[in-house]
This record gives sequence, structure tokens and C-alpha cells, in this order.
Amino acid sequence: MEYKRVVVTGLGTITPIGNSVSEFWNNLLRGTSGSHLITRFDTALFRTKFACEIKKYHPEDFFDKKELKKLDPFGQYAFIAAEEAIKNAGLLDSPGLNKKRVGVLFTSGFGGIQTFEQELFQYFQNGRNPRYFSPFFVPRTLLDIVGGGISIKYGFKGMNFSVVAACASSTNALIDALNYIRMGKADVLIVGGSEASVTEVSIGAFGAMKALSEKNEEAATASRPYDLNRDGFVMGEGAGCMVLESEEHARNRNAYIYAELAGGAMNADAYHITAPNPEGESVADVMTDALLDAAVRKEDIDYINTHGTSTPLGDIAEVKAIQQVFGEHAYRLNISATKSMTGHMMGAAGIIEAIASVLAINHDAVPPTINHFTDDPAFDAKLNFTFNAAQYKKVDAVMSNNFGFGGHNASVVFKRWSE
Repeated sequence: MEYKRVVVTGLGTITPIGNSVSEFWNNLLRGTSGSHLITRFDTALFRTKFACEIKKYHPEDFFDKKELKKLDPFGQYAFIAAEEAIKNAGLLDSPGLNKKRVGVLFTSGFGGIQTFEQELFQYFQNGRNPRYFSPFFVPRTLLDIVGGGISIKYGFKGMNFSVVAACASSTNALIDALNYIRMGKADVLIVGGSEASVTEVSIGAFGAMKALSEKNEEAATASRPYDLNRDGFVMGEGAGCMVLESEEHARNRNAYIYAELAGGAMNADAYHITAPNPEGESVADVMTDALLDAAVRKEDIDYINTHGTSTPLGDIAEVKAIQQVFGEHAYRLNISATKSMTGHMMGAAGIIEAIASVLAINHDAVPPTINHFTDDPAFDAKLNFTFNAAQYKKVDAVMSNNFGFGGHNASVVFKRWSE
């Protein structure tokens, strides 16, 4: 069976550093931090008082009152990112588009956690009276509901489901989409991830695990991948969406092609429910498998957008794996962690970092790892972590990594498209 090539034709985002793809990309290159003190609730009793919230966001600019009743913020973000990506791809302007061959794979780590919190609070506050549950409680919280909603809005009748693998969720969704299009099961897939987890419960719960940074006096610089004084990740929120389609389909409708999604792989650490294998063994395997699937040599990779969450253990394990896989070439490629600017967008992290990877190819630019102040002797000083300033160079192939609690590992490879 001859597999079809898969290309990227549309991008959409809403992030802590920009509410459109162009704003997001420009702020990535500028090294803009999205981290500030939390505005959404009183953090007086919380260990961590900051996060990467969406800014300048007015839901009524995008949705009417009836729609807002049905949409948790994670759903709102998903629709906004999908709208931008679909318009960007010019998909609905394509004559003869067969919507039965267009599907939606949209994911999240938590789904409608804000709604979940609010509904349970009202239930218990009102004497455990079930009459206080909203009829929209269920549709606002389900992980897969946004994929269904997007299909209804645009009439897309192809495959439609959600993939959940913690913080690797939307990278896994990309790999699923890649394989379905390769095999001819769909012409076009709308792939995305959305998260709205800057809430009292999630900030409190991750704080209890001591997974979050507690640099409350240095909120803007708290996400510090590879810095000696990193102390945990910064929670982020938002959504990203990518339109993937077969090369044949894209060329037939004269679509602009951003890049080719050449390959991907996923596996498991089988080590610990929250901690990574300290030697990065399975991470090395997943990167190796992604290169093989993409038919790309390790020497061809110019840039790795790392998982790079700013946790003490996770950063070290990933870098060990990079050096195992790339050997001497590790010194010639750029490494950067864009979570230093966006925070950790959980289920949306993979798709956002994939978008940054595609744009790096389109603009021949590598976004920086910001907030680096002190070298950590655990890392090889000869590696190029792209600290604090973007670097401009020819970028033909990029790897993007994402890993999640449960030991989920996923890696994808994008390369410059050529006929």
C-alpha cells in the first residue's frame, strides 16, 4: 500500500501570548512571557499565585449569549482556534469539498473543569440538591464535545473523536490524523487541543503535588526550562488547531502548504505514574521511531521544540534522550522550550508547539527559551538551548516532543514541503 503524504494547510491559536497565529508567533520571537499573577480568583491560600492566562479576551466578541451558556471556556477556545485554522486553510472556499471526507480530532486534558468546579460548588452549597445542576453541565464538560460542535458548525461528517494522553494528547491526535490520512481514510482532518485549567481546583491540586513553580515574586520569569533554579512548571491555557490534508487534496484545491507532517511516534515510559524515567530511555526510543517513521535522518533535524516544562527531573531526562539519539549532531541543532513563554498548556501543549515548529520552518527562525539566568551543570554546555533570544537560520526539519503523566511519550517531525 502506498501511503499518502500529509501536509499542513491551516493554523489557528488562542494563547497566553497572543490571540491569533500572527500575534502568537511575533511574541514567541520577541521572547514575551505570558506569566502573571492570577486575576481569576483569590490566590491568598495557594502555594502558586500565578499562571499564563489568556489576555484581552472578551467571549461576547465571539459568541452570543445562547452559545456561551453551552460552552465552557475550553470549548470557547477550541472554536476560536478552529475558526482561524479553517479560514486560514481556505477550506470552505474549495469548490466541491466533500465534507464526508473531512473529520475533526480535538482533544483536551481536563475538558470543562471550570464548569465542573462551579456545578459541584453550587450542588454542595445548596444542600446537595440536584435541582441546582445546569442542563448544560454535561455538554460543557465532556472532552469530546468540542469536536462534535465543530463538526456541527461546519457540516464536517468524517471521523470525529477525541484522544486523551495527558499533556501529550494533542501530539497523539496529530499522529492519529497523520495515519488516517496516509491510509486514505480521510482527505482532511481538523486537529486541535484546548485547555482552560487555570482554576482553583487545578492550581490547588497541581500545587499539592509540588509540580508548579512557586516563584510568586518572580511570576513573569518563573518558567525556566534548563535553568539551575527551575522549580516546576507554570500552568497555561488556550487552544491550537491545525488543518491537515493529503498532499493530493491540498494541491488539487491550490492550498498554501506550510509544511509536511512527515512522521510521528508514541510509546510509554512504563516507569512511574508522574515521574519520567531519569535516563530518558523511552523518550529516546520515541524520538528514534519518529525519525524512522518520517524517513528523516537525525542529521536533517535543525531544531527540536522540546517538552521542556521547567521541572527539575523532566528537563534532564529529555536532554539525556536527545544526546542519546542525536550524538554529535545534538551540538549542531537548536533546542528550545516555548513553554518558557506560554506556560504548560496541558492538552493543548502539543498542538501549540507543533504550530511553532511549522512556523519555524516557514520563517527560518527558532524561538528562544526565555528566563535563563544560571547554567545548570547537569546540562552539556556545548548544547544550543537558544537562550533568551530567537535565532535566525535555515530550518528545513523540526521535531516536536510532548510527554504526559502516565508515562505517555509522543514525538512528531515536520519538514519543509517540496514536490
